[in-house]
Amino acid sequence: MNVYDDLSMKSDEVLRVELAEFQRQHRDLDEAIKALEDKGTGDRFTIKRLKQQKLRLKDRITWIEDRLTPDIIA
Repeated sequence: MNVYDDLSMKSDEVLRVELAEFQRQHRDLDEAIKALEDKGTGDRFTIKRLKQQKLRLKDRITWIEDRLTPDIIA
């Protein structure tokens, strides 16, 4: 079972709560990466790892938003 199978079994209300949390984590990572790059204190491997984590969060955010948005056929 992967992450997305786990998410597909959750209610919309739970997904909205998780979406808000993932968005907060994504913003926090963005700020941390920016701070490390601006100060020059972070090594490139740490920054790369944080960016990868941020991308994984973005994928989960996109998946949840797609799941919560109803399909409308025009």
